[in-house]
Amino acid sequence: MTENTQHPKHSVPELPTQYTPADVEGPLYERWVERGYFEADEKSEKPPYTIVIPPPNVTGSLHLGHAFEHTLIDALTRRKRMQGYETLWQPGMDHAGIATQNVVERELAKEGVSRHDLGREAFVERVWQWKNESGGQISGQMRRLGDGVAWSRERFTMDEGLSKAVQTIFKRLYEDELIYRAERIINWCPRCLTAISDIEVEYQDDDGELVSIRYGEGDTSIVVATTRAETMLGDTAVAVHPEDERYAHLVGTEIELPLTGRRIPVVADEHVDPEFGTGAVKVTPAHDPNDFEIGRRHDLANLAVLDERGVITAHGPFQGLDRFEARSAIVAALRAEGRIVAEKRPYTHSVGHCSRCKTTIEPRLSMQWWVRVGPLAKAAGDAVRDGKVAIHPKEMESRYFGWVDNLHDWCISRQLWWGHRIPVWYGPNGEVVCVGPDDEAPTGEGWHQDTDVLDTWFSSGLWPFSTLGWPEQTPSVTKFYPNSVLVTGYDILFFWVARMMMFGLYAMDGTPPFHTIALHGMVRDQFGKKMSKSFGNAVNPLDWMDTYGSDAVRFTLARGANPGVDVPIGEDWVQGSRNFANKIWNATRFALMNGATVEGELPPAEALSATDRWILSRLNAVVAEVDAYYDDYQFAKLSDALFHFAWDEVFDWYVELSKTTFMAGGPAADASRRVLGEVLDVTLRLLHPVVPFVTESLWTALTGGESIVIAEWPTAVAVPGADTAGGFRDEAAEREIVTLQQVVTEVRRFRSDQGLQPGQKVPARLDLTGTPLAPHEAAMRSLLRLQPAGEGFAATASLPIAGATVALDLSGAIDVEAERKRLTKDLLAAEKEQKQATAKLGNEAFLGKAPEPVVEKIRGRLATAEADIERITAQLAALPSA
Repeated sequence: MTENTQHPKHSVPELPTQYTPADVEGPLYERWVERGYFEADEKSEKPPYTIVIPPPNVTGSLHLGHAFEHTLIDALTRRKRMQGYETLWQPGMDHAGIATQNVVERELAKEGVSRHDLGREAFVERVWQWKNESGGQISGQMRRLGDGVAWSRERFTMDEGLSKAVQTIFKRLYEDELIYRAERIINWCPRCLTAISDIEVEYQDDDGELVSIRYGEGDTSIVVATTRAETMLGDTAVAVHPEDERYAHLVGTEIELPLTGRRIPVVADEHVDPEFGTGAVKVTPAHDPNDFEIGRRHDLANLAVLDERGVITAHGPFQGLDRFEARSAIVAALRAEGRIVAEKRPYTHSVGHCSRCKTTIEPRLSMQWWVRVGPLAKAAGDAVRDGKVAIHPKEMESRYFGWVDNLHDWCISRQLWWGHRIPVWYGPNGEVVCVGPDDEAPTGEGWHQDTDVLDTWFSSGLWPFSTLGWPEQTPSVTKFYPNSVLVTGYDILFFWVARMMMFGLYAMDGTPPFHTIALHGMVRDQFGKKMSKSFGNAVNPLDWMDTYGSDAVRFTLARGANPGVDVPIGEDWVQGSRNFANKIWNATRFALMNGATVEGELPPAEALSATDRWILSRLNAVVAEVDAYYDDYQFAKLSDALFHFAWDEVFDWYVELSKTTFMAGGPAADASRRVLGEVLDVTLRLLHPVVPFVTESLWTALTGGESIVIAEWPTAVAVPGADTAGGFRDEAAEREIVTLQQVVTEVRRFRSDQGLQPGQKVPARLDLTGTPLAPHEAAMRSLLRLQPAGEGFAATASLPIAGATVALDLSGAIDVEAERKRLTKDLLAAEKEQKQATAKLGNEAFLGKAPEPVVEKIRGRLATAEADIERITAQLAALPSA
């Protein structure tokens, strides 16, 4: 808790009548950057707070997923900066090997050349040229959003420092026998001509075919089923379960493989499910990961029959055919030989596709570089189990353990030219030399470097420490490692987060890369559907920023951010957030025009009205509530709490209640002006991390301070002369204003029910005896548009509410007969609806046939009709007599 903030006297500027984000946001952001507010000083004695940006691809542009994630990170770092931490939000971009190479190759194709025409060195130079001229447009878009990153520290996964980090850890892993080269089955893209990671494979249900083929003859034949008939040319066995008696007599024998003239063995392997299909499977070790493992167990040959472009290489009539052409041709040939037992078309099954080009992935046996992940993955799992790293929300831990505890060795080589080239040289006599960043590469005749590059995830796995200058023990490494928290989507928990955990623990002597992993969901449209260009529901956040302002987009995203849960978003919600920004602007402008101030101390408690004490008490409750939500990464709840406090309690109640005080003038008005200034000061600072632009404009106008970015984060407000242990609270004042709100709300509802216009004044007598509301009578009359009861006052309605009584004279205020006719008509309609619903619910035959949702809907109609009857009957009874 601290004393209320003191500000020097200043000349309050006159705010424009309307808030126009386009006129404010750009200049404000550039001012923040120029003044260095977002930079981090490794020499500072302040406690560190570090978050690294999940590096966007250099080819990418800002999409709603980026905007969502960046809003959350920016809110965390802005708050910590205000709390006095040396805050680093580390920016940077990923070189995006496949995506970037594809972009540049398409440009070359327009010029009529290929990368092979240029050669490797010239092609890489061309990619760097593209990167410098056209890449990284997302950086400018991040500025539009208001990202408070340390731009002077911006890194790129291919820059010199990060390249040194990649070479260093590769050599260490190699020397510790945690990197090796071997022939394994990998995901291969015949279009991109490279191995790709699991995360780059998108699975979708495709319509294909399931063909059952008879291998062998007569009693020794076996039927197998396949969706990829072309791979049968590479079969080297048929496998059955060891305990399957149907095939026991065939195990150890050979059968003929159709169309090839080859004979292949029948092997027994526990991988085979005897209950699935015929209980027998074809084994193609060079083109299926499960078959490869069966082949290793039974020492089967690896017979590759498809080249890197998916073209048949096996000698015979199918050689040279594309895999899909070969599939049809082979099935036709088998059919001609009478080998087809059954065919099912369409057969819908899950098929992997390259996320870049959508080509169907081909499992392929290939010589690649691998990380032996066993000990690394164990350390990554133990760090969470031992409490060194917390995953939030906690229920996501099981997904994390399910991944790291069952992680297979990681293929890290890619058949590309753009990326970190494998730092291994081969000699003329079979020598293999791994070269570190400070080593001299072998030279001389016959020496050459491996042609592959590393998986992009390899370099991004080093991101939490390579961006700080590792492998050197730089002051930044000392100050800012480990990172405080990682904020990222649950969708890359396995692929990026797990790799950072493995590499961080390995490279940094058991120190994990971050204390907390805060996982968020995916942004979806307002119906919960995944956003996609193909669905026609993708949104460019820059369009929304242009129309509604960046604050509106940020607040909408934050208000939907429940931990680990997907976020639906629609344009209507952004419009609502824009309205909120306008409300903040208009209310603060009104307050400034009416003398709201932050100068001097708050008045002592005895000089404050109940309304003043109520709002200060509620303010302190909200400060504590928001802090608790931040610490629990509950962005939706903290945003909702701030929305309702600012809009409902401050703007709709306190400001409105204070208007009569301001009009009356005197010491009470002066006290309320100071309280209103304090409330706005604290509220704007609480809102700032989520809506930085509008709050900066208003806070500097209110306080005369340099910038809200470097203002102190609010703590509990103290009131002179009051018991302020834990901050000023006044439960009695809170109860008093709740009573006032009940009375005002009920009278407003009655006025609406009677058809009165909002601004229409009516005579009223208020009996507030026995309640604490007497000091509020003038404010209540102002809010409710109630005139004093003059001569001839005759109460036509009396409303007892919360101990008070409000008597109203509506004669002359409404056309009683017209209102009676309208209400009578509404009552008849409600009674008819009640009768129909009751009849249906009393019909046993209907209830026996109707689906439960239909019955439930009718029950709802009945409840609504009964409530309407009760309400309308009361309204009719309250009307004056004719």
